Amino acid sequence: MVGEIEVAREDASGRLEFSWANFRLPPFPQAAMRALQMVNDDDASMHQFSNLIASDPALSCEVLIIANSALLAQRHRVTSILQAVLLLGTRSLKGVCLTVAVRAYLGKQMRYPTLRAIWRHSLACALIAEQLADKSRIDKGAAYTGGVVHELGQFALAVLCPQQYAALLNSHCGPATSMLERERMLFGFDHLEAGRHLIEEWNLPVEFDAMLVLRDCARDAVDSWELHDVVHMGCRLADTAGFPAFPGCEVTPYAELMDEIPVRVRSLFHADVKRLAFDVGNKIHAIEAR
Repeated sequence: MVGEIEVAREDASGRLEFSWANFRLPPFPQAAMRALQMVNDDDASMHQFSNLIASDPALSCEVLIIANSALLAQRHRVTSILQAVLLLGTRSLKGVCLTVAVRAYLGKQMRYPTLRAIWRHSLACALIAEQLADKSRIDKGAAYTGGVVHELGQFALAVLCPQQYAALLNSHCGPATSMLERERMLFGFDHLEAGRHLIEEWNLPVEFDAMLVLRDCARDAVDSWELHDVVHMGCRLADTAGFPAFPGCEVTPYAELMDEIPVRVRSLFHADVKRLAFDVGNKIHAIEAR
């Protein structure tokens, strides 16, 4: 993944001199990439989707695992890719493909606590955003995908500079917004810029770059939610439920977050944050099952 030249080294002030030219990113899995492109093709059929996914054993395995997981709670086991594709639908497949690609990017380094925590936060955000979208007239697949995309830059920094980024996370306290400034001080840029670079290197569709900035966009009008509102709230609820992107950051109490959610959506959530954490944890475990 990393070239012979060091990815980053400290200058006299302790700031990292970081060069994107000094490393090679793992490629986005080709079958997953073609599936993402096919999602945007209105003429693509479910049979084309299933044939494409069936051609890649790793992607096939992931799709079948999720189709048979507690996420969908099917009574009968799904055994064919076509069945799984029909069950998930094309919008959900976009999120599945992205999830598979990110996990491939992390590879064996998933065992490191820093990366695992970021991974679990992204999945929690995606799953909660998907739930929030259910009664918000917002596409659930887009909400899930936005939840995964919004931390791509954190993955990049944590993979490329694991010791420095772990130290940064472990020493941080205060609001999450101050973390962006601390990243800029250390690397010369924040994780949003790192995420855009990853999207560019992977040559992902333009929509993914737009999704990347969702994390830091908040809206005041709870009655006119849009996609970025849903993903932003999913991120905050993930932190509150015990899946933080930045350990040590201030967390908004669950009751306060519920007050910020439109009334029509609150009925989807339990009164107790422990129940939310339990449900999300089970869903993450289902996705992580190998």
